[in-house]
Amino acid sequence: MTDQAIDMQTGPAARPHLDRAPHPAGGVAFLLVLLGGAVFVAYSVLRDVRGAGEAVEIGVFFLLGLALLIALGFEFVNGFHDTANAVATVIYTHSLPPMFAVVWSGAWNFAGVMVSTGAVAYSIVTLLPVELILQVGSTAGYAMIFALLIAAIIWNLGTWAFGIPNSSSHALVGSIMGVGLANQFMAPTGSATSGVDWSQAAKVGEALFWSPLIGFVASAVLLLAVKFLIRNKELYQAPEGVKPPPWWIRATLILTCTGVSFAHGGNDGQKGMGLIMLILIGAAPTAYALNRTMSDASMPAFIEAAHKAEAAFAAHAVGAPTAVSTAAARDAIGGALRAHKVASPANFVALAVLSSDIADQVQTYGSMSHVPAAKVPNLRNDMYLANDAIRLLAKEKTTLTKPESAALKTFSGRLEAGTRFIPFWVKVSVAIALGLGTMVGWKRIVVTVGEKIGKTHLSYAQGAAAELVAAITIMGAEQIGVPVSTTHILSSGVAGTMAANGSGLQLGTLRNIALAWVTTLPAAMLLAGGLYFILRHLT
Repeated sequence: MTDQAIDMQTGPAARPHLDRAPHPAGGVAFLLVLLGGAVFVAYSVLRDVRGAGEAVEIGVFFLLGLALLIALGFEFVNGFHDTANAVATVIYTHSLPPMFAVVWSGAWNFAGVMVSTGAVAYSIVTLLPVELILQVGSTAGYAMIFALLIAAIIWNLGTWAFGIPNSSSHALVGSIMGVGLANQFMAPTGSATSGVDWSQAAKVGEALFWSPLIGFVASAVLLLAVKFLIRNKELYQAPEGVKPPPWWIRATLILTCTGVSFAHGGNDGQKGMGLIMLILIGAAPTAYALNRTMSDASMPAFIEAAHKAEAAFAAHAVGAPTAVSTAAARDAIGGALRAHKVASPANFVALAVLSSDIADQVQTYGSMSHVPAAKVPNLRNDMYLANDAIRLLAKEKTTLTKPESAALKTFSGRLEAGTRFIPFWVKVSVAIALGLGTMVGWKRIVVTVGEKIGKTHLSYAQGAAAELVAAITIMGAEQIGVPVSTTHILSSGVAGTMAANGSGLQLGTLRNIALAWVTTLPAAMLLAGGLYFILRHLT
């Protein structure tokens, strides 16, 4: 059917114009934003490194640039792979023209990234092996970053090429697990090398498993509730030709599309942020290992929290030798984290030593920004070890009193403020990559969601119900700091509304989506593990 014939159609719902080329001015604007983002990233890195007085070799700058390019490339691919789901409903209900819809979605993805908390970013990082995080600037650290990001990109592009909605979150988590397992298998016999933090992996896995089921059931229930409460027939009809829906329905659909785009930016945009921070810490530790923006006025409270934690640890170190050096304490806690078991008198002694050393160093230098370059890596690692140990202690059976637990929680918060931060320019660069990604390659996934899930055309109420549930679910996950899949929540939500409406489902498409859901983790693990093995031997 020609475009003219479609425009004349006033009967059954018509397929939207998906092949219309963008205006040349749009392409120019796209390239200008892309170039401006690259210049902004380069300027920001140079400014931060010079401001910290850090000398970085040319070779390290090259690796840093390459790693940042790959990390932002992952977010770009994430944009056109995942956000196509957000615009499918407004496009197939003719609420917005396709090109305007993807630009609108990109803008709200940008906004979502900019207001994100960073909690999801570091929930991803905690899946990585302890020693690779502590030595991220080593060749093994770079091999880890390159392997997991390239594997996730390859899998995302592969599923996109076949038009299969796939989870970027699944791909990234699978890649991280693959690197962790490869790191463990490659270790010499008898060495205490960590693999995957299975408790954290289980937490992330539960979120990724349950969220699409929530999307299916909640969207179906919401549609049935709306049909019971609102008896306006227009809401439950498919579009007529290419005619836009009534203004109030159109506004509702645009609002839900905006919500999904904003939520997607807030959750998915963070997945690359934590990895970018690891890259920066490895290449320029003086500038990025510690939060240099923490105010001098907050340091007394930091020191006090460290001493209270030291006292809490010391109270449970009965019977263990107390003459422990900082280096020995560091090794002891590193081993405990690899074994995922911290609660023992010897480890409490080590934690007391680390807490005391952290307090002494902060007190000596007065602020994070004044810590000398030579001292930054050890201080950052001590803070990371102490904080991760406190996190594990909260899951173990201990005899900590309520005041002691409160003291450790406060200290953990101070440690996170000092080490878990996202510079403004990192948010901007990720927001640009994700936002621009929504404007490229979106058609394949849009067609799958809009045409190939149900046997009938998507109605206005179905689109709004699926997107409202997706937005709420993703925003909720961002608040508790767990990654979820926009793709699976929304596509399962559309399927839920089709089932509730009795519209029928295209089992072939659902089988492909389910197959991608099941195979993404093992496939990404194999890809990342194999790449890590190759890169480790090459470097």
